[in-house]
Amino acid sequence: MSNNLMAYDFETVYKRFNKGSHKWDELQEYGVNESENIIPFSVADLEFVTPPEIIAALKHELDTNILGYSNATDEYLECVCDWFRTRHNWDAKPEWILPTHGVVDAFFECVKTYTCEGDGVILTTPVYYPMYSAVKSNNRLLIESALLDMGDHYEIDFEDLERKASQGNAKLLILCSPHNPCARVWTRDELTRIGEICLRNNILVISDEIHCDLIMPGYTHTVFASISDEFANNCVVCTSPSKSFNIAGLQTSNIFIPNESLREKFLASLKRNNPNPKCNILGYVACEAAYKHGAKWLEQALEIINANKNIICEFIRREIPEIKIYTLEGTFLLWLDFRGLGLSYHELERINHYDAKLFFDEGYMFGKSGECFERWNLACPTRYIHDALSRLKAAYKK
Repeated sequence: MSNNLMAYDFETVYKRFNKGSHKWDELQEYGVNESENIIPFSVADLEFVTPPEIIAALKHELDTNILGYSNATDEYLECVCDWFRTRHNWDAKPEWILPTHGVVDAFFECVKTYTCEGDGVILTTPVYYPMYSAVKSNNRLLIESALLDMGDHYEIDFEDLERKASQGNAKLLILCSPHNPCARVWTRDELTRIGEICLRNNILVISDEIHCDLIMPGYTHTVFASISDEFANNCVVCTSPSKSFNIAGLQTSNIFIPNESLREKFLASLKRNNPNPKCNILGYVACEAAYKHGAKWLEQALEIINANKNIICEFIRREIPEIKIYTLEGTFLLWLDFRGLGLSYHELERINHYDAKLFFDEGYMFGKSGECFERWNLACPTRYIHDALSRLKAAYKK
């Protein structure tokens, strides 16, 4: 690990009991109190102190401005594009961006904008659970294309995807890229095959790329719209600084829609459902500060996440080899398969909560194929990883 890690504080944890954090308050339901050295590893925000550059920018804004209605400035939009240009080699244009309150809000809105009741929406499953809700709550037809479980990673079943895309009722594909919870960073070739299938079958791609900055060594994220003009004109790319810089509570995301007609439809739908769709004034400030000054902090956070992953993998291999771990290519969310322990997912959850005092996101939340899996949030000080592994070993070696 870099000697420069001490430049930022990655050791302090603010315990968020009784502060509106469901992630933290849930611990109390299982008898965990504030004095215990236990943190949750569930909901995907980071247990790292917010980057100081962002805090400084927010304080300056509070000291020098009023908290009135605010729109994205030209400087803000250019800053967002600069980040994707330098970080992801994508020459995005400011006029493509529509800020929204969040990526989840955006793909819900996309389902309402670009499909009608009864239309099919394809998900590659298991997948981030609000995507199921976006389909079902809007009375759309859920079309699951199950990922192929290769034992230590997942792959897209292109034969199945092609077959379901060609049936005629699918109008939309919601792509999770990088994939949550499976932690895949789709290759350019894989994304190209997805894009070609969707073009052939007149299916619009909604690409959720909220984890695009959280990429492990040896892997490269490809923005879906960057592959070709044809793909750019047939997609919506959903991004946010919220995961990368731990500012989800400021509810600011940037939705790229290069196709002007699609962009106008999205904005019209947004205004029908929310007549004044303005974002949080401090969210704009935080995003701009993150993209201008946060790269070094992000690199150091990624080092810790990668180190935490290595510690878990080595410990599990040595102490509890019945648990399988899937390769972490991107995100800060490790996907673990507990099926080798021979437990039902209900029993697994009970042991983790009551015996091990471990609080992951349960795999069944991501679909039936996630039963007996756990999603472990690695974005925390390493000492909590060691503590958790000790409790894990004690619980399963009984």
